[in-house]
Amino acid sequence: MLKPCSDDAEDNLTFNDTMIALQLMRTQFPKLEKVVVQPFILQSQLYSSVKDRTQVDRDLESFKKDKMLRIFKLSSGQDDHAIMFMDDYLKQVAFSIKRSGGKDQDGSEVFEWFEKYVVSSKLDVSINQLELCSLLSRGGDVTDKHITLLMNAGLLTRQLIDPNIYWFAIPRIGPILKGLSQGRKEILSLLNRKKYKEMMLSSLEKTKLRLSPLDTRFLLRDLIGSGHIKTVQTPTGLLARITRD
Repeated sequence: MLKPCSDDAEDNLTFNDTMIALQLMRTQFPKLEKVVVQPFILQSQLYSSVKDRTQVDRDLESFKKDKMLRIFKLSSGQDDHAIMFMDDYLKQVAFSIKRSGGKDQDGSEVFEWFEKYVVSSKLDVSINQLELCSLLSRGGDVTDKHITLLMNAGLLTRQLIDPNIYWFAIPRIGPILKGLSQGRKEILSLLNRKKYKEMMLSSLEKTKLRLSPLDTRFLLRDLIGSGHIKTVQTPTGLLARITRD
């Protein structure tokens, strides 16, 4: 397990407080050129940094009900969930609306309806079309064009297996998802090429990735929390090792 606030890879302390871990990891979110995305934390990263996973799940549910944060199912092809503080999400929504043409385009009233009636009352990772239209209709008559505008702005994505279900989405997250996928593969490939499929964590953290712009620590927390890599304490420090089935 990694301690989010520590610059010392040898420090294997973990947190008991979910909110402290979230806030610290938020401040360490990678800053990428030409990618405007508010900070988010992967649920797997949280699992690598807080001792009690059951407590993490309970805390997240409580924070979600208190509208302190939102949880998103990522379209990464894996069971990935991202956590974003509500204030950051609302900033991301506002930025996305502006970039998609703003509130001057025909049908743009739907953005206000979405913020006012949907975001505040629907806290799950998805919403079905009937409920979405019902909530939006508190603002006015809903048309297919309104839904299209929300999707074009990156606020919703249609679920592939059921077109009547929409995922709530983090707008403009595409480049980060690509970096996440490529970075995971590169780190696992690096370890798999080692004779014993292991490396000192401190050395691994300093590795400059060729295929991903994301910070190596960001990716390692994810891989440890998701169980792809485990850490082993040795006399010379923490060892990162591929998890064998």
